[in-house]
Amino acid sequence: MLENLLDTLVELQPEILKATGETLLMLAICLSVALVLGGALGILVFLTSRGQSLERFRGFNLVTNGVINVVRSFPFIILLVAISPFTRVIAGTSIGTTAAIVPLTIASAPFIARLIETAIREVDAGLIEAARAMGAAPFQIVRKVLIPEAMPGIILGL
Repeated sequence: MLENLLDTLVELQPEILKATGETLLMLAICLSVALVLGGALGILVFLTSRGQSLERFRGFNLVTNGVINVVRSFPFIILLVAISPFTRVIAGTSIGTTAAIVPLTIASAPFIARLIETAIREVDAGLIEAARAMGAAPFQIVRKVLIPEAMPGIILGL
């Protein structure tokens, strides 16, 4: 029995290695794109929230929060089927490794956005006020204060 199992594993080894490589490729591309999209979205949601520097775009915040909550609540298999036409446009096909990257990215970006928004919210408000008092522009506050201070929480969450 054990010999049959070992023989089967030896026969399947090339396919297992190929599948592992495809999985790692999907993971790398999906995580990279989701970090960029989710990171930008998380920062924008924080900046447009009440009491922040871009509060005047509160409508954007409400819509974006709604979209993030809806996409996060969708089961992945339903999302996969629902966006298959979009996947076909982006990837050229709706099946395979390349096609799986599109729904994986769309499903993971809102989770990363919420993770980054939460990590940024934990940054001490005194640091933000100190940066504003020294005349830092909103982009400088994000780049020099918020992201470095939230990085431990972001890394822990990822």
